[in-house]
Amino acid sequence: MNIQSHIITTLPVFKLEGAMKDVVKFFKETTYSHIAIVEDEKFLGVISENDMEVFDVSSKIEEYRFNLESVFVTVDTSWLDVLESFARNDANIVPVLDGNSLVVGYYLLTDIVTVFIDTPFFTEPGGILVIAKGVKDYSFSEIAQIVESNNTKLIGGFITDSRNDVIQVTLKIGASNLNEIIQTFRRYNYTILFGNNDDQFLEDLKERSDYLNKYLNV
Repeated sequence: MNIQSHIITTLPVFKLEGAMKDVVKFFKETTYSHIAIVEDEKFLGVISENDMEVFDVSSKIEEYRFNLESVFVTVDTSWLDVLESFARNDANIVPVLDGNSLVVGYYLLTDIVTVFIDTPFFTEPGGILVIAKGVKDYSFSEIAQIVESNNTKLIGGFITDSRNDVIQVTLKIGASNLNEIIQTFRRYNYTILFGNNDDQFLEDLKERSDYLNKYLNV
């Protein structure tokens, strides 16, 4: 999936020798979580909005060099890894670098979520299942076999949580009646965390995406 068309080039980057007051002004006037800092045009790191309360507006950005975080993706990063970067860094904006460590722009969380929602995982008719099993006991091949043994197409699936040696997998299944599939998963000792026949799960995600758009446009 090509997401490079969603790179935003109108947002600033700040030079290490610049004034911290400009960074503070940027954060006060926007709702973005991070902004890129460069040295000799090369990406050095990002400053987080969460640290704004410790900034001295009369100082230079370089005085906070060791506060910079290594948060970025590259133009070749897949959209799933971009989503992971947003989640891992609690960010709503991520700088995008080329092969020479130059900042070519930013990805916005709302744009990438919109791309995600426009994939067949969400647009194809069907139902959503969220299942869980021990990390040592589950396999995607078994999951696919369980779904297909019920004469149903597995549209997609991805790991949505992993903790305490338990894996949580969200599945999109090409059927609206999930009862037989749910029972089969239970026979294979999967725990059913969510099973939906009316696409409420998708509506919730779309509503959250709309909320993010409104939040960033305030």
